[in-house]
Amino acid sequence: MLEQIDLTKILVLDIETVPQTESFDELNDTWKDLWLKKAQLLKKEEGQTDLDIYPRAGIYAEFGKIVCISCGFFVREGNQYAFRIKSFASENEIEILEGFTHLVNHHFSGPGFSLCAHNGKEFDFPFIARRCLLNALPIPQPLNIAGKKPWEVNLLDSMELWKFGDYKSFTSLVLLATAFGIPTPKDDIDGSMVGMVFWKEKDIERIKTYCQKDVITVAQIMLKYKLQPLLETHQIQYV
Repeated sequence: MLEQIDLTKILVLDIETVPQTESFDELNDTWKDLWLKKAQLLKKEEGQTDLDIYPRAGIYAEFGKIVCISCGFFVREGNQYAFRIKSFASENEIEILEGFTHLVNHHFSGPGFSLCAHNGKEFDFPFIARRCLLNALPIPQPLNIAGKKPWEVNLLDSMELWKFGDYKSFTSLVLLATAFGIPTPKDDIDGSMVGMVFWKEKDIERIKTYCQKDVITVAQIMLKYKLQPLLETHQIQYV
């Protein structure tokens, strides 16, 4: 499987999401009730209330929204690879989804092309598809998988590839990167801090930088899977 992957035909991506509102109190009564019901199903630490876990709303497509999608693709340069990165980051989720969908449909949806993300099949891919529908937008072609046979679905997951058939474990991006000797992408913020940076600091650029680091890390992991040398800084370009 790993030998068959053509790195020049994958689009590596990562998304950052936040709750729809800065705080639980800003929800209307209907959404407050729906969140309280959802919160009852979530595992809570001792002493933690339903309201305390509202920041986790960002990981559910019904209660959250996308604030950044970063993606990157490999280009052959002689005997080495270069990597190009493009980000869609905004307070306007529709703008993000339309930009990403246009890129994917026009450049990465043909035969042999795949999308790739770490834990993408559980999070990134379905989240994008759901948010498209909730915003009355068409789903990007590679994510519109209803009715497709398994071999017709061109979605790669760097975490799934690491499992080698083992279904009982979750391997974080940080753990896998560290195991391979790849610098951690969490040297500034981590996923739990994105909501705070978005709502309180209003710092989209900081979120975009963090998201791009995750994309680079997934790309480096894919190179390791292929027994290829890691990208150096000068081989990474932002477009």
